[in-house]
Amino acid sequence: MNKDKFSILITHLVTLLALESHNPNIAEDIKVEEDCIEGEINDSQEKDQFIWDIPEKSSQVSNLPWERDNIFLKAQEENDAYTLMAAFCSVLINPLPGEEYNVQLAAESLSGKVIQPGEVFSQNQSIGPYTEDRGYRKGASYAGENIIQTEGGGVCKIASTLYNVAILSDLEIIERHNHVMPVNYVPYGQDATVAYGSKDFKFKNNKKYPILIWAEIIDNRLYMGFYGKEEAPEVKWHHNITNIVKAPKYYKNNPYLKPGEEKIIIQGIDGATAESWLTIKYKDGTIKTKKLGISRYLPLPYIIEINR
Repeated sequence: MNKDKFSILITHLVTLLALESHNPNIAEDIKVEEDCIEGEINDSQEKDQFIWDIPEKSSQVSNLPWERDNIFLKAQEENDAYTLMAAFCSVLINPLPGEEYNVQLAAESLSGKVIQPGEVFSQNQSIGPYTEDRGYRKGASYAGENIIQTEGGGVCKIASTLYNVAILSDLEIIERHNHVMPVNYVPYGQDATVAYGSKDFKFKNNKKYPILIWAEIIDNRLYMGFYGKEEAPEVKWHHNITNIVKAPKYYKNNPYLKPGEEKIIIQGIDGATAESWLTIKYKDGTIKTKKLGISRYLPLPYIIEINR
């Protein structure tokens, strides 16, 4: 394992126990609306080759890397699912080796899944349990206020991406849990976590046709798309961010740094409360508002090495 990533993991295990003693510093409330992000097109390929979106941060996408893949095209034909309903790309920031492997394995397991009309999709039932005998490795996971190593650590990135695609596809969310602390790859209110046997992510196919799921991870980008018989309406996220709690800073001595030098090992994220809702615009001009509830997050501390 990379030395810095190992240091990140071990430091997490020790220092996050101190969260309960943190004295919150409350900042002003913030209202957030989803950005309209246009990802770059992959220009590293020849002009006569297929190109796909490469967003700088997690966002909705429309050009996907598997669109000329023969296995995918066959699945489309078998399920009469030729129309992209919606797609999302999660840009994963500094994933640990076990996490990255588990996300890739889960994405491969998910590709080709078909949800029939009226059926409820469960991530845990579909691709779990996330155990060693199923090929999963140990990876970092939130356990309450701590980060620990568990089998299948990292599959929450699949859940978060599924959540965003299901929302953009105007599907019914049956079960969703936010993380205890914020994540660095999607905004407050747009994450989802799973824990086999206790927390699941579920949505219902409320359409009149089957939905085909396809997913692939390329470098640090997790692409996912839902296919059916019609495009989804225009869906826009909205978040009201309140009760902001500044992320505390914890210092760890590192004599190998230059005197007075500091090195951020963990990039802290403020705690917050996020009230989320959607505006959905249908083809006939009808606009609907859908409330998604409230997500509450403890702060993720900064971990900083210093040579004092």
